Amino acid sequence: MIVTPRPADASARVAGKGLKAGALGLTSTIVIAVASTAPAYAMTSALGSVVSAMRTQAPVAILAAFIPMLFISYAYRALNSVDPDCGTSFTWVARAFGRRAGWITGWVIILADVVVMANLAYIAGTYTFMLFGLHGLADNTAWSTLTGSAWIVAMTVISWIGIEVSARAQAMLLTLEVLVLLVMSAVALVKVYTHHAGALAVHPAASWFNPFAHGMTLSAFTAGLIAAVFIYWGWDSAVAVNEETADAKVTPGRAAVVATVLLLVIFTVVTVAAEAYAGVGSAGIGLTSPGASVDALSGLGQAVLGVWGFKLLILAILNSSAASAQTTILPTARTTLSMASYKALPQRLSFIDKRFLTPAVSTWAMGVASIAFYVAMTYVKNGSLLTDLIAAVGLQIAFYYGLTGLASAWYFRGRTNGVKELFLKIVLPLAGGLILLGGGVYSARSFWNPAHDTGGVTIWGVGGTFVLGVGAMTLGIPLMLLWNATGSGRAYFAGQTMASARDLIKSPGEDLAACAEEPAHLSRPPVSGARPTESGV
Repeated sequence: MIVTPRPADASARVAGKGLKAGALGLTSTIVIAVASTAPAYAMTSALGSVVSAMRTQAPVAILAAFIPMLFISYAYRALNSVDPDCGTSFTWVARAFGRRAGWITGWVIILADVVVMANLAYIAGTYTFMLFGLHGLADNTAWSTLTGSAWIVAMTVISWIGIEVSARAQAMLLTLEVLVLLVMSAVALVKVYTHHAGALAVHPAASWFNPFAHGMTLSAFTAGLIAAVFIYWGWDSAVAVNEETADAKVTPGRAAVVATVLLLVIFTVVTVAAEAYAGVGSAGIGLTSPGASVDALSGLGQAVLGVWGFKLLILAILNSSAASAQTTILPTARTTLSMASYKALPQRLSFIDKRFLTPAVSTWAMGVASIAFYVAMTYVKNGSLLTDLIAAVGLQIAFYYGLTGLASAWYFRGRTNGVKELFLKIVLPLAGGLILLGGGVYSARSFWNPAHDTGGVTIWGVGGTFVLGVGAMTLGIPLMLLWNATGSGRAYFAGQTMASARDLIKSPGEDLAACAEEPAHLSRPPVSGARPTESGV
């Protein structure tokens, strides 16, 4: 069947799935990548988990997690150069390892994003009241849940009304949060070295960067690594908006690599400053105190910056969590758009809003699902499961990032020109994938034991982190089988709606980028938006 869509907006260039092509440049794409990681939110939520696992060697986790992140960013760049599809890992894994592997990868991406939205909404809801000094309402479950849900609705609206509006909003929010983080870190270090930081302070030492110091165990290292992987997570949003980016085969991959390096600098500086000022003890504002397990920066920020500086930090963390909520919705909606376009999900999810050229149904579906999960997690176990979300999402990230690295190695096997391409497209992505998958498996085994659960939750005799992480991923298998039983699902799983990797990549010496367009008979999916008109069979 040949489908001829009516253009959604005659004044805009439309990409393959009906999105607005060329809307973003390199700077905007880097902003989306870094903002999606949400440095202030990420450090607030996960720094305590990193320090709890690795104590004074927490900076080791930041550096160690950067290595596979950088390697995987090269995988994204390589794969995007030949297949700039907004489905990213879903599409690439499906082409490389089969439709079922791709479907599960897509499920895990959606799952991780929905799960983390609960934590994002919790931080946004709580910090909204903290900003105005309403600590009683901040501690009230009903009010913080209602406010967090309102933030999800607001960010869903921004994602719906246009990618350019989203990028402008992200630029403003990101500038504030990074500036506040760096100022807080600088002031903290100055106070440490001038002996104005209090009894908990300690000068940074070289041993903080030595993984072999103090007899660190493998289980502690992998737990710290998975938590640090969560801190870095989000830069792949730069690639998820590839179909809306100028020079779609080059700009998104370049932005992903640049963003990863920028994040290394930000996270290392903040980690060292926080550890130097607060220490790693459990007393006061120490980074292993009960409060630091869910909020590592608020106590530290108040001590370092004073009352008004603390207000700025609260505003930065609030902005960060809100911005991350928006940039979580943004790529997830494009994953479901791509899956629906290839008939891996209901076709309705591929609908493109004619006015805004955004995946309207997918965007709102993500918003509604996020609110539902957030409300459920808030009230189940009286909110204690929220503590498990960070480690659980870390396991899911390790899974789909790891598979993406393996997919790059598989895609380009025997199809590289020279040593440089061999390393950037095969060796480094493969190494990154194996590190993440290996660390994820080892940590999952540990989290099976309720004694190692980060939130102290036991479900059916198993740790809550394992259930939220691995159990939720496994739930995708019966859902996949159920979709396979439908007519559209059978077409996808039979490979009738998507080209394979061998159809996209030629042999060494040929122009790889020229192979990115799929054979027309295999798959370029129809553009949704205005209802398509059918012409021919």
